[in-house]
Amino acid sequence: MKPMLEYRVSARRIDAHGSVASTKEAEVILDTDINGRPDAFNPAELFLAAIAACMIKGIERVTPMLKFNLRGVEVKLHGVRQDAPPKLISVDYELVVDTDEDDRRLELLHLNVRKFGTISNTAAAALKLEGVIKRKT
Repeated sequence: MKPMLEYRVSARRIDAHGSVASTKEAEVILDTDINGRPDAFNPAELFLAAIAACMIKGIERVTPMLKFNLRGVEVKLHGVRQDAPPKLISVDYELVVDTDEDDRRLELLHLNVRKFGTISNTAAAALKLEGVIKRKT
């Protein structure tokens, strides 16, 4: 049996305006200021960024297997939060792929991204995760 993957991240408070998360040799400044700050991701934005990174990484993983040619990918996400209890209830996304592949192959790429994404599958189990794939014009 293949061993399960594990992930480790640590985070620490810098001051009342921010914190830092670390893993491996990387760090991300976190917006933990009660009033927010424009130069860092807040927790909800980090969640959306994790979904986007998962989708892009999934595309990087499957394009060689599908022999899918692309020049670039952009993911646009929109999350909706309810107040009581506070939680995200939906995330809509738009995958924009710069490619000359036909529509059928574009949908195949989308299917693979949705099927094999660790973070997107986790999110989809917790909230409404819907989106479209489009060709860059």
